[in-house]
Amino acid sequence: MECEVIVVGGGIGGLTVAALLAARGVDVCLFERQSRTGGCVSTFEHLGQSFDPTFGLFAGWEAGGIWERVFADLPIGPPRITKLSPNFAVRLPEGTDVPVGSDREALEQNVANAFPDCADQAVQFIRRTFDSTADVELLTHTNETFRAFINAQLAFLAQRTIETAEPSRLMDILRIANGNFWEIEGGPQSLADCLAGSFKQSGGHLRLNSPVLRLAYAEDGTPNGIDLLSGEHVAAKRAMISNLTVWDTYGKLVGLRRTPPAIAAQLKQMSAWGAYQVFMLIDEAALATLPSRRIIFGSSAQEASPTEHMFLNIQSPHGQAQSAGKRCATLTTFTDAHEWFAFHEDATWHEEKDQAALEEVWGRLHAAAPEIAAGAEVFETATPQTYYESVRRKMGLIGSPTKRLDLPPDINKLFLVGDTSSDGIGMAGVAEDAYRLAQNLLTTG
Repeated sequence: MECEVIVVGGGIGGLTVAALLAARGVDVCLFERQSRTGGCVSTFEHLGQSFDPTFGLFAGWEAGGIWERVFADLPIGPPRITKLSPNFAVRLPEGTDVPVGSDREALEQNVANAFPDCADQAVQFIRRTFDSTADVELLTHTNETFRAFINAQLAFLAQRTIETAEPSRLMDILRIANGNFWEIEGGPQSLADCLAGSFKQSGGHLRLNSPVLRLAYAEDGTPNGIDLLSGEHVAAKRAMISNLTVWDTYGKLVGLRRTPPAIAAQLKQMSAWGAYQVFMLIDEAALATLPSRRIIFGSSAQEASPTEHMFLNIQSPHGQAQSAGKRCATLTTFTDAHEWFAFHEDATWHEEKDQAALEEVWGRLHAAAPEIAAGAEVFETATPQTYYESVRRKMGLIGSPTKRLDLPPDINKLFLVGDTSSDGIGMAGVAEDAYRLAQNLLTTG
């Protein structure tokens, strides 16, 4: 089999670039190892219930935004979206809720009310964040509680803290937090389904349940296709695009022996967080007093890492299967993925660690949100090992990498697109990269 462009991986980045190229007449083959597209944002379905594994915050849907530009070139329209207001709320350790959204005056008032001891300095920082003139130095004039409020947002939008984020990136993250967010009816799975449907309607070849083993190489060492786990070989005349993580692209597709030493050295310096998630059902009656359906529970730790915070995403009743009187919700916290992988004779150790993690997280939820915890029941959990087994990302890593690879735009016809290679933030950042890559390939022919 031969095609012009091969895409390995059917996550949002791979689907976006594949759909855009196919819509312009390029012969594209996309290979996905799972039975459905979506990658790590795929809906988790269990015993008749559907859970969104993400935070439910999606940017880039404004007029002229990336998703309008993407779908303007596709034969199928986008999923339904609803603008959020507020985007989310941060619940401080003492129980104060601080709604965060794009209404500038409302956010400034919320901040002033929540942090009276440093209200002027905190409001000045928020105001300058909107104006793109904020300076990290301003945070030194606020108190620990306000800095914990900022850290809680950084934890989930970029897995960073005030201390670990580059100043420019910290400001970018906060501008996004204070900007416009939408929810997608049916969750991000419906976005993946729209992109996959467009790809197929444009003549693209979507191969599900098709694990790729490695790149294939010509005699001169240039990659010219892929070998599937089934033994099939597929040739690519123009380009190969990896939607795998940077670690899996080089560790699996390229191969360690063919990975340039400079890139191998960078990969060793890169790390990311894994996620521990609790999928739950919450009584509808318990939700009435909440400030938002998306809540970050902040930590009181002075220099809290992303593992100290929790994010609750309560799904909309529209477009998702729900039990009568119950609402599906996902509680997420970050964890050191390496701790979930060890050699043992059986799976008992993982079950015990999962149970211990659940008890610890469940206790934190009861302390942080007693009004809903009493009406919540655990449906299932997911660990870094769970994510590795389902999407085969290295050690189940789903967090933002601690640093980005310093890569040239084209490595012997191999291109990368995805959350670990993007300089952007979230799915909108991945889509921007995919859009630019598609335009580049279309322009260069």
